[in-house]
Formats: sequence, structure tokens, C-alpha cells
Amino acid sequence: MKRILVGFGYTYVGLVLFLCGVNVGFSLVGSVLGQEMASAGWHWLLIPVGMLIGYYIVKAEPAIQILNRQVEEVTDGIVQEKQMNRCMSVGVSISVGLAMLRILLGFPIYWLLIPGYGAALILSRIVPSIFVGIAFDSGGVASGPMTTTFLLPLSIGACEALGGNIMTDAFGVVALVALTPLIAIQIMGLRYKQKLKKAEKAVLKEMIISEDADDIIEMEENEKDENRE
Repeated sequence: MKRILVGFGYTYVGLVLFLCGVNVGFSLVGSVLGQEMASAGWHWLLIPVGMLIGYYIVKAEPAIQILNRQVEEVTDGIVQEKQMNRCMSVGVSISVGLAMLRILLGFPIYWLLIPGYGAALILSRIVPSIFVGIAFDSGGVASGPMTTTFLLPLSIGACEALGGNIMTDAFGVVALVALTPLIAIQIMGLRYKQKLKKAEKAVLKEMIISEDADDIIEMEENEKDENRE
């Protein structure tokens, strides 16, 4: 009971400090950064810088780290925490890059969401079932507090500086962040499935070779017995 109360205390203090930091400076930094980069004539730098931020923001997202650790524990190390982190980082990085590209070009978000979710649903019929559940949970935790408090203001600031429509162009980055981990984790599942098939083929080949070797030894022994007779 004491540990539970201490945990609640830490959680409360941590949330208060986090929300204060968000309101005082964190969201403002994202907005100012987006405005400055877009208004300084470096429009296309939004894409690589956004991808870099998206890659490393995964490391600071607490929900992602908890999920990755739990996945490694439940699967007995079959799905490792490092692999999950790498896939999540790549997925979020790609999603932020696409969000910045959409701000620059102004195309509708459903051009990305419809094919993306279509690909995710198709992959869910191919990959092992364990990766399907992990992938969809990963999409939920990827769009956590770090994403909404930094990437969304970054998109809004960039869109304001470029004179775009904030409601149609800036919003949607969180939806893209929730989408790409579905595909990234399931691609990891495909690779796992291929490796498993290769390992099974290698084991089967070794069994065939050992059986052939046993047959040859038995034939040689039979020949020796015949010669003795």
C-alpha cells in the first residue's frame, strides 16, 4: 500500500511539472521553431528537421518505453526493446516528414491516411498475429503527450508562417504519427516471419543430411557384413 501511495505521489508531481513545462515553454518552442524555419526562406528544411525531431522524440515518450519493455518481457525476448525502439523511431520520423511535406504542398490528409491504413490492414492478414496487436498498440502510444505538445505546435507555427490553412494543413500530424508505427512494426513482423522460415528450412536440411548420413553408414555396414560372409 505504501508503494502505491508513493507511486501516486510521483505521478502527480510529474504530471504537474510536465504540464507546467508544456504551458510555459515547450509548446511555445515548437511554434516559434516552426515559424522561424518557415519564414526564413528555408521551407524544405522543415522536412529533414521534422524527421530528425520525430526520430528522437520517441526516446522521450514514456508510454513508448513502457510498451517496448512490456513487449520484450511478455514475448521472452523474441521481440526486443531495441528493435521496437528502432521501428517506432523510423515510423514516427517518416510520419513527421510527411506532415511537413503536406504543409508545404497543401494536399489533403486522406491521400496519406487511406493508402496507409489500407496497407496496415493488408499486412495484418500476412504477419504473425502477435505483431498485429503490438503494432496497433504502438500507434496509440506513439501519439502521446510529447507528440501533441511539440509536433503539433511545430506544424501550426510552420503553417502560419507559410500562410496556409491551419485547420486543413497543420492539423493531422498526430494522425500520421499514429499511422506509421502500424506499418513499421508489421514490416518487422514480416522480417521475423522470413527469418523463422529460413531457420526452419535450415533445421530441415540438417535433419535430411543427418538421415542420409545414417543411411550411408548403415549401407556400408551391410556391405561389410556381406563381404565377411
